Amino acid sequence: MLKTNYQTLHSPDVLDCLANLSSDEIFTPPKVARQMLDLLPEELWSDPEAKFLDPATKSGVFLREIAKRLLKGLESQIPDLQERIDHIYQKQLYGVAITELTDLLTKRSLYCTKYPSGRYSVSQFPKERANGNIYYKNIRHVWKDGRCQYCGASQNEYDRDPELESHAYAFIHRDNPEELFNMRFDVIIGNPPYHLSTGGAGRQAKPIYPLFIEQAIKLNPRYLSMIIPSRWFAGGMGLDGFRDKMLNDKSISVLVDFINAKDCFPQSSISGGVCYFLREREHDGLCKFVSNRGGKTFEMVRNLSEHGVFIRYNEAVEIIRKIKSIGEPPLSELASPLFPFGLSTDYRGVSTEKDGDLKLHSSEGVSYISRSEVSSGLDLIDVYKVLVSKTSSEHAGEPGSDGRYRVLTSSIKVLEPGEVCTHSYFVIGSFSNKLEAKNLLNYLTTKFVRLLTLISMSSINLSRGVFQYVPQQSWGKIWTDEELYAKYELTEDEIDFIESMIKPMDLEES
Repeated sequence: MLKTNYQTLHSPDVLDCLANLSSDEIFTPPKVARQMLDLLPEELWSDPEAKFLDPATKSGVFLREIAKRLLKGLESQIPDLQERIDHIYQKQLYGVAITELTDLLTKRSLYCTKYPSGRYSVSQFPKERANGNIYYKNIRHVWKDGRCQYCGASQNEYDRDPELESHAYAFIHRDNPEELFNMRFDVIIGNPPYHLSTGGAGRQAKPIYPLFIEQAIKLNPRYLSMIIPSRWFAGGMGLDGFRDKMLNDKSISVLVDFINAKDCFPQSSISGGVCYFLREREHDGLCKFVSNRGGKTFEMVRNLSEHGVFIRYNEAVEIIRKIKSIGEPPLSELASPLFPFGLSTDYRGVSTEKDGDLKLHSSEGVSYISRSEVSSGLDLIDVYKVLVSKTSSEHAGEPGSDGRYRVLTSSIKVLEPGEVCTHSYFVIGSFSNKLEAKNLLNYLTTKFVRLLTLISMSSINLSRGVFQYVPQQSWGKIWTDEELYAKYELTEDEIDFIESMIKPMDLEES
């Protein structure tokens, strides 16, 4: 007869084993849910009147972990276990499911059955509350001019058969969210859906997590905590207003950032990383910012609104201050917009050059077009400039195996007069001689510049905005990292930080 060594058995949490529903609806690992709950004050777990809401429950992990803490914290006040369970489950925990599937998952993980009023429920609700405290209804979008007036979803994408999920999430598709449960909540916590398709070119996605946060703030909870993508740090794609509100919200007391989203969600690649925050109604001051990178944490108490783009690397804050104190104009002022010559990504010329043709650089190589095909950037055609890919070297902000970034791809090169590019690239500079353009190219390969570029990146996509902290230089000479470190009086620790973050990039590679 075989003996079982129970000490070696692994019994995983079932909520750790769930596959994500989609790239936009990601299950929260129990470990992360516990870390978020650790931000809340300990006295909440012994308060029998405290009420908790997850406005976008998927697996029920937040409500389950809250229940565990309340069961322990209320033990002395409600000694009888079943009475304590009934009080917690029926009077303290509430959720709004985002789909029919997550409604069932939440009930299973919280009540141990999909029938909260049935006899197998850990807390048997009365028949008139057959769904327990989990709200779900497959409501519809409210269309206006082809978009939902609440979430901006495309009518072409989401005007579906009533039997299908509409993804019109109940919490944000109403003017008065308090009507859902007719009560005030002490804590609102969760992991909302991140995006909805707009039906635009390139399968554009509209961020909708700001809508959950703004709706939660309307309820005026004592504490609000959500885990969301970190792309809002840099704004863009409709996030500028949300970014400004968040960075200027003095009620945010803690902000925890994961530069590589896989450090938080091991099964997911989320471009730009993820973060969670704690907003305290009574807090009015600085924020403790915690940066997670390469298995290490870096903490700093900061004013979140000190810079236009939030600096997610604490070690870089003083570097930026030193650069800005000199007052040099940023390199972003020399960079073109995307679509620098009005030519789409898939635009192609012909393989044979004719007199007067322009050389076109695209993701598939070189071809030739007539000058009349260029609709913008006419002043950039007959000068030297530097070509830069609009995508970064790294996928989803994930560093290489050594923990360092390259940032820019090896496609950067000097374009001569008569050379243009598609939307796959943008250009920097406008020079009458090639030497200055080559010196700018060399400048872009320095670790100093690529670190400053990395600071402003929020996704794999690049634009001129990522160069807003990169200072312009005199282009009559070649700049080295050592000269730049000395010019801006960087300390050894600051230099070591840059060297530890950025991979070498030789000019010959370009």
